[in-house]
Amino acid sequence: MRKSILLTLAFLCAAPAVIAKDPVLAPADLSSMAKPWDRHYFDIESGYLWKVGGSTPLDYAMVPTMLTWRSPEVLGLDFSNGSKLIIRNRLSLLGQWIETGPENHYIALMGAPSIEWWDSSGSWSLYSGIGGGAGWLDSQSVVGGQGQDFTLNWFANVGIAKAVTENMQVRVGAMFQHLSNGGATDPNPGVNSLGFTIGLSWGF
Repeated sequence: MRKSILLTLAFLCAAPAVIAKDPVLAPADLSSMAKPWDRHYFDIESGYLWKVGGSTPLDYAMVPTMLTWRSPEVLGLDFSNGSKLIIRNRLSLLGQWIETGPENHYIALMGAPSIEWWDSSGSWSLYSGIGGGAGWLDSQSVVGGQGQDFTLNWFANVGIAKAVTENMQVRVGAMFQHLSNGGATDPNPGVNSLGFTIGLSWGF
């Protein structure tokens, strides 16, 4: 747990240094730029997840780190006040350190729609998504642990994003994750976890 806290603090300390390279923009400045729903984004996010359920009797705590690409708007709905609700594609590479549990790491690909409501200036948004994917972990043949290396995942997230420079946003959210092997082994010791994520986004 101490290592996880130090990693999160290091991420938070590094963010201001990166942000300082671009001038901070007021909402009025952002209104003259390309709107965020017209741009591609790369997100890097990390956080901490605690076990909240599942069929495994073992305790789990995990540190997910995600590199995500988000497409420009695929579908959208404009409101009379200038705000906008959009759906865009989202594809993530997940590297997950398993701090508590018999396994050590999990690497996976995840796909989902990203559902976002943006204010009229494009300076901040509420986001959510539900999706899943598959990957590999180092299963340990421990009773109650994950039964095989190939493991499916399902996730849901919700949060808020705030533009801080012309090309950068800060993201803070909550994440739910389910890991299991889809019944490939009997028993199938799935694990459900819930926690927080923080991250940065770069638009282009």
